Amino acid sequence: MTFDAPAVLGVLVLGTLYVRAARGRGWPPGRTTAFLAGLATILVVTCSPLAVYDRMFFWVRAVQTVTLLMITPLLLALGSPVRLILDTVEAPWLRRHGRGPLARALTFPPVVTVVLIAPVLLLYLTPLYDLTLRSPLVDGLVRVALVGAGFTYFWTRLGLDPTPREDPHLVSVWIAFAEVVFDGALGLVLWLGPLLAPAHYAAAHPGWGPDPRTDQIIGAGVLWIGGDVAGLPFVVALFVRWARDDERRAKQIDVQLDEEGAEAGALWWESDPALAERFGRR
Repeated sequence: MTFDAPAVLGVLVLGTLYVRAARGRGWPPGRTTAFLAGLATILVVTCSPLAVYDRMFFWVRAVQTVTLLMITPLLLALGSPVRLILDTVEAPWLRRHGRGPLARALTFPPVVTVVLIAPVLLLYLTPLYDLTLRSPLVDGLVRVALVGAGFTYFWTRLGLDPTPREDPHLVSVWIAFAEVVFDGALGLVLWLGPLLAPAHYAAAHPGWGPDPRTDQIIGAGVLWIGGDVAGLPFVVALFVRWARDDERRAKQIDVQLDEEGAEAGALWWESDPALAERFGRR
C-alpha cells in the first residue's frame, strides 16, 4: 500500500461537496453512487498495491492510464456533476457563456476526439512519459489531464448534463470508433517499437516479473484491448440513451398528433391524408 496525499485530499473534497450539494434535493441515488465510484477509482490508482509497482512495471502504468482516461471520467460523468452545480450555485458566468460560440467550438465533435486521443499519444510518443517517471509533480499533472480529457469526452457525448452542443447520437458512435482505431495504432507502436524509458526500468526492475520487452508488450495490450473493453460500458450507455430519446420523441409526436386530431374533430389517423382513403374519410 502507498498513500498519495494530494489524491486523497482531492477525492475527499470533491466527494464531500458532491454529497452536500445532492442532499435534500431528491437527487437520484444512482448518480451519487456513480460519482463516488469514480472518485474511488482514483484512490485505487494512487493508493492501492497497484500504485506500489507503477514505477517498476510499464503494464501497471498502462492500467492506471486506461482507468484514469476511460473508467474514472465515465463514472464521474454519469454522476451529472455539471447539472448539480447549476442546481446548487447561481453560476451566472457559466449560464451566460455555457452555450456561447467558444464553448460550442471547444465541444465540436472533432475537437472532442482530439481531446480524448491527444493526451495518450503525447504521453507515450514523446519524452513526457520518461519525465513522469522522474517527476512526481509532472506525473500528478498528467493524471489530472487524463481525467479532465476523459471527462470532457464523456460529458459531451453522454448528454446527461447540459452541454454547449446537441449532436446526433450517431456522431458519438463514430467518435468511439475513431478512439478504437487510435488505441490499436498506439498498441502496435508500443508493441513493435523501441522500449520506453529503458534505463529507468532496468534500474527499477525488482528482479522478478516480466522482462522490460515483455512488460511493454503486456502494457501495449492493456492500452489497446483494455481501452476498448473499458469503453464498452459507454457504448452501452450511449445506445440506451439513444433508445430512450427515440421513445421520448415518439411519445411527444403521438401526443402532438392526438391534439391536432382532437382540434379537427377526428383522431389523428383518421385525419391524416395518407390514411384517410383507407378509413373511408375524405
